[in-house]
Amino acid sequence: MGESTYFTVPERKELLVAYRALWRSSHSLIGEDDFKRIREMITDAVKKGNYLRDEKGINVLLRNINTALILSKEVGLERSTLISVLIYNLVSGGSYTNEQVEAIFGSDIAKIIRGLIKANGLYAKQATVESDNFRKLLLTFAEDVRVIIIMIADRLCLMRMINHHPDEQFRVNVACEASYLYAPLAHRLGLYTIKSELEDLALKYTDRPTFNEIARKLNETKAARDKYIYEFIKPVKAKLEAAGLKFEIKGRTKSISSILNKIRKQKAELEDIYDLFAIRVVLDTPEDQEKADCWKVYSIVTDMYQPNPKRLKDWLSIPKSNGYESLHITVWGPENRWVEVQIRSKRMDEIAERGLAAHWKYKGIKSESGLDDWLNNVRDILESADATGPMELMKEFKMDLYDKEVFVFTPKGDLYKLPKGATVLDFAFLIHTALGSKCVGAKVNDKNQPIKYVLKSGDTIEVLTSPSQTPKQDWLNVVATSKARVKIKQALNEATYKEAEFGKELLQRRFKNRKIDVDEAIMMRLIKKTGYKTVTDFYYDLSQEKIDVNAVIDSYLDLDRKENEESTESRTAENYVQPHFSEELGKEDVLVIDQNLKGIDYKLSKCCNPIYGDDIFGFVSTQGSIKIHRMDCPNALALRTRFGYRIVKARWSGKQGSQYATVLRVVGNDDIGIVTNITSIISKEKNIAMRGISIDSNDGLFQGHITVLVDDLSALNALMKKLKTVKGVKSVDRVTLS
Repeated sequence: MGESTYFTVPERKELLVAYRALWRSSHSLIGEDDFKRIREMITDAVKKGNYLRDEKGINVLLRNINTALILSKEVGLERSTLISVLIYNLVSGGSYTNEQVEAIFGSDIAKIIRGLIKANGLYAKQATVESDNFRKLLLTFAEDVRVIIIMIADRLCLMRMINHHPDEQFRVNVACEASYLYAPLAHRLGLYTIKSELEDLALKYTDRPTFNEIARKLNETKAARDKYIYEFIKPVKAKLEAAGLKFEIKGRTKSISSILNKIRKQKAELEDIYDLFAIRVVLDTPEDQEKADCWKVYSIVTDMYQPNPKRLKDWLSIPKSNGYESLHITVWGPENRWVEVQIRSKRMDEIAERGLAAHWKYKGIKSESGLDDWLNNVRDILESADATGPMELMKEFKMDLYDKEVFVFTPKGDLYKLPKGATVLDFAFLIHTALGSKCVGAKVNDKNQPIKYVLKSGDTIEVLTSPSQTPKQDWLNVVATSKARVKIKQALNEATYKEAEFGKELLQRRFKNRKIDVDEAIMMRLIKKTGYKTVTDFYYDLSQEKIDVNAVIDSYLDLDRKENEESTESRTAENYVQPHFSEELGKEDVLVIDQNLKGIDYKLSKCCNPIYGDDIFGFVSTQGSIKIHRMDCPNALALRTRFGYRIVKARWSGKQGSQYATVLRVVGNDDIGIVTNITSIISKEKNIAMRGISIDSNDGLFQGHITVLVDDLSALNALMKKLKTVKGVKSVDRVTLS
């Protein structure tokens, strides 16, 4: 499959074996014509030198084919996923563009490859858990479940390939990443076989002495263990056959990593661990008889051996969120030993081995609601994560992946699943954010319980609320789910914003009382000069009386005086506004004052920033100059009431052609890409230019001030309407200062 210089002799042999195995397992799925085309494309790329080894010396082609083989055998994914893995490097290496791939193989494959390129691009920028890039990588995973599954299979392939890699630190880094990210992901997707091998290899590369010791002891006891399994199975098999059941029964030794976890958890030696293996009964039975036949096997086994009722795990009645269904029992077997017996159908077994991919096959759909809910939850965690750092983010992320579940009910009998350790408050936020925000406790099994009550499987919960209740900071110590934590933080920040708005209104009133027109730009510079990182923090401290309002006004006046001394400005309408493209625009008056007077110097008031099309009036200052205000200016009522004799009429003359600066205040959720979406809309608008933008972001919420140049009011209104349609945007308003 390429020139001999590309492969070592062992690699060539391994490639041929892997390629033939992949052909046998998936050529009917991919299609013989496409298989042939892919082979020709890869061969051509190898000959041209576009299919090189990576920086660690790994043979990329061998890695891709073995990854596809893992997906074919262990997961059994569809055509698009397998082809994407095989030709991904043809796109990333520059042999083909994604548009060419889309033309040859279709848009679905092109979409997967885009996701893989994005994920691997983040890896190239150091996607370690210490890097904030790690958050972006996880968010990329959450966009398409197939990208997640491919990356898991690729990681297993890499782990297999680096057993004898000379760079020990590289092996350790790969192993650690597999342990804290890919094994939990595989677990959550129900890929238990892959998860176990990832954990075993991670242990092997990070603690080889312990791995070798357990492996040696397992090997030494293998004969005795096999003999015991045979003796346990023999009478059970006879009873099941007599009952007329079709089945397969076998013994399975548990993985080395899971055995080590038991040793640590039970604080015992390997010889004292009783459940080193499990007996599995897999029934060949129609789907409508599965549960009945599984319970029939349960009855036969427990008639022969005494069961331990505390060790019964019924995932037939309530499957796990990743689709896992099985019945686990522990019985007192021969030689006075506890033995775990797993009972399931062939369909359940395939889902257990191949995860959600097999679940889709049996459901006949491309997605699964439980998985969609989980992916949406992952996005919530990642998009709303605060600045506590990637390590804290990983703890929350891993918690939602790995933790065991509890099953609880509403008074109407609706079933809900939460992670072990979840509280009444978690349940309330799971039902609805508004319910969680007003929660004061719950009736659990008809008994009053506080919000911190830890839920148990089978609990029936009725949430109790109070209209006066609001989220508290210490609630973050009560909840166990990331969803509840995110919603509490958002509520707390919304409360902070409200206090900040109160502080801003307080300052505006004081400015108004002292008859001071406020320049927003000078105010922003003052806030920055006083050491505040965000405008919100400044106004919040003002509302809490941590800052003296009069001292702020005095500082503003000092700064304004200094800046005016340095650069005194006197603007006419012509030089205040900026022309478009032609010097001729803006030369003639666009504004008529009083009785058709023209050529009079005037200023557009900074307190309301009037633009062409606004209803306006003029105000004659004590110096004799005229300031133009909007009719709905916050100062309009006071000016008309106190200084009515200074008011003059003003109107736009219709000679439009200049642009006017105005400031928009945008408030919304701090979602990934929201700022990009906002600026993209502005950039696409004809004859609208963005002059500046400042963003304050804190715990899932953002507030932005955007200065834009527009032709007139209708253009501004159209822009504001479009910005309000951006997902996550809560409000868009023109900025005015009292």
